Amino acid sequence: MKQTLDLRIGQHLTITPQLQQAIRLLQLSSIELEQEIREALEKNPLLEESEETAREEPSAPTSDSEALPAEDPAHDDNGPDGGDEPPELDWSDGYELLSSGPSRGDEDNDTGFETRNSQPTSLAEHLLWQLQMTPFSDRDRLIAVAIIDAINEDGYFLAAAEDILATLPDLQLESDEIEAVLHQIQNFDPVGVGARHLGECLDLQLRRLDPSTPYCDAARILTHPDYLQLLGQHDFKELKHLTRLGSEVLKNAIALLKSLNPRPGSLVSTTPNAYVIPEIIVKKRRGSWRADLNMAALPKLRINSHYEQLIQRGRGTEQDRFLHNHLLEARWFLKSLQSRNDTLLKVARVIVDRQRAFFDHGAEAMKPLVLHDIAGEVSMHESTISRVTTNKYMMTPRGIFELKYFFSSHVATADGGTCSATAIRSLIRKIIENEPSEKPVSDSKIADILEEQGINIARRTIAKYRESLSIPPSSQRKPLV
Repeated sequence: MKQTLDLRIGQHLTITPQLQQAIRLLQLSSIELEQEIREALEKNPLLEESEETAREEPSAPTSDSEALPAEDPAHDDNGPDGGDEPPELDWSDGYELLSSGPSRGDEDNDTGFETRNSQPTSLAEHLLWQLQMTPFSDRDRLIAVAIIDAINEDGYFLAAAEDILATLPDLQLESDEIEAVLHQIQNFDPVGVGARHLGECLDLQLRRLDPSTPYCDAARILTHPDYLQLLGQHDFKELKHLTRLGSEVLKNAIALLKSLNPRPGSLVSTTPNAYVIPEIIVKKRRGSWRADLNMAALPKLRINSHYEQLIQRGRGTEQDRFLHNHLLEARWFLKSLQSRNDTLLKVARVIVDRQRAFFDHGAEAMKPLVLHDIAGEVSMHESTISRVTTNKYMMTPRGIFELKYFFSSHVATADGGTCSATAIRSLIRKIIENEPSEKPVSDSKIADILEEQGINIARRTIAKYRESLSIPPSSQRKPLV
């Protein structure tokens, strides 16, 4: 077989590293983007933050039509002349101020700062700390550690006595010893920890209340597992028959149970707060709604002019090539950021234009909208629109919403039009909020009410939308007694 050279022309799509970077930045949230920028600033010496970023007030979001003047360092409060000479200090007054201790406001601020920046303590660590402060024998201490290991984040002891016996076979334990140690741990903080089921958890909390608490004894009767099951089913008629409690006593006992914490471990096992920074601000200007970028949330980066001049005067040395490569990376990074902002703003303005009725009248006026509609108007692929609207938030006079909130499927109406699923959820919530308390509206009745308004929707769809709103069925929305 003869070997020859053949020249052919073809086209193929290649995802360059620069394009991969642009796609990655496009789908990052504002908090993730800030972390990405911090890493880029540490790795690339050609990138630096603009001085305008340092002068801006971080907590005051401004639009491109509203700018805050930067503070002039010459007008400082150090003296009337604003000079460089420091003010004279009275050391005796300073000593009295320091020796008097921090003020109440400073103490609160310090506590809040430590609380915000400290690592959350797990429930197991909290219980082990109390175990160290409690007098236990070495044998009981080993049992207590095994029990604490079997307590979940909600504060419930999920293991059985046989499991603890299998964990510590060398001690040759008895079930009574495990019960005694468990009883000691149930006296730990938070109240109700170490319970084996919900009834025991509520009973432990009731035991710690003041004995003179009204309806405490009646509430303890309801902590029986069988009664709790009837209570969950809202079978108050059978509950009154079995407990022999009157309607008023039962009502107040149930109210007392509802004031307790069914998950005591949640008081200790805290999760870090998730902050939302809106990247789009929507305001009404001259009678029309307009979306703009939140300039306070956008980082301002630039290329270091000093290093850039060194590259221009370079002579092809290794240092010059190093700086030149980083210069190209910095330019691509800035270009990707600008492309991200432009795409985000373009998509947000189209969404606002499509959903003007929502900003004027609320969720009930939401229009049906899908990714394909936005993609066709901005001439982009649906996958790009999906990346832009994921974990991006918009601040409006009606609240802060994720961009994906404005997308919803449509339901046909009687006149041949369409209605947004978000609008239907809002109508369902409004109907349930206005229902008579003694006779809740069923899903079938809600479907009939919506049909009278020209919205044809099945009962099972009503149930699905109601569950998405975390609203219980009509049988569970009845009064307690």
